[in-house]
Amino acid sequence: MANLKQGFTHFGFKEVSKSQKGQLVRNVFDSVANRYDLMNDLMSLGVHRLWKDALIDWLNPQKEQTLLDVAGGTGDITNRFKKRGGGRAIVCDINQQMLVNGQKKFSDSIPMKDTIWICGDAEKLPIDDKSVDVYTIAFGLRNVTNIQVALEEAQRVLRPGGRFLCLEFSDFSLQVLKPLYEAYSFKVIPQIGNVIANDKDSYKYLVESIRKFPNPTQLISRMREAGLEQCKFRNLSGGIVAIHSAWRI
Repeated sequence: MANLKQGFTHFGFKEVSKSQKGQLVRNVFDSVANRYDLMNDLMSLGVHRLWKDALIDWLNPQKEQTLLDVAGGTGDITNRFKKRGGGRAIVCDINQQMLVNGQKKFSDSIPMKDTIWICGDAEKLPIDDKSVDVYTIAFGLRNVTNIQVALEEAQRVLRPGGRFLCLEFSDFSLQVLKPLYEAYSFKVIPQIGNVIANDKDSYKYLVESIRKFPNPTQLISRMREAGLEQCKFRNLSGGIVAIHSAWRI
């Protein structure tokens, strides 16, 4: 976030006031909500499913655990947690339509029957202190206005011994393929968004937001500053995404 004017932050490659960003992000997800799951499959060629599976593998859910799935959208992480034997679950997302779509998607899913769906902000969670065992956020942290505040909120709501897991786009490390990756990101993905979701600009923002997100080493440093411990990360798919793990001790 270097060289930003005071009170400003990034919205993709644009600089906007911090007071504006929240609404701008809501507008993006209001626009793409009804095609969100389809677009995830098309943009990642279905690989996002494997990335989410990898997060759950690392977590190894237990039946006594309570999950808070922040920026949980249509419930993909929560569904995997429940199917793998996890306990009570709360899906929290700032966008009401995403939650509605998730409830519809899993309306007949027995594992998801006791899931709570709440509309809330990652920077001001409507969750009690030290009340959850697991906090997950998948492809959502880069959309918050103040990452540090969101990380502090994660630390606040976790019980001692609780686990933090963040799945997010990262630094693609295969240099020989980087030009192809960049071309796909900036040229193909917005066009897919235009055709499927009738919204090129939102997907242009989502691609740009990846480039402005801290790299894994920087994010680990911020996690430690927020009071999380035993911080580490794993790269997936050549660094296209990374899983960041930490604990509240």
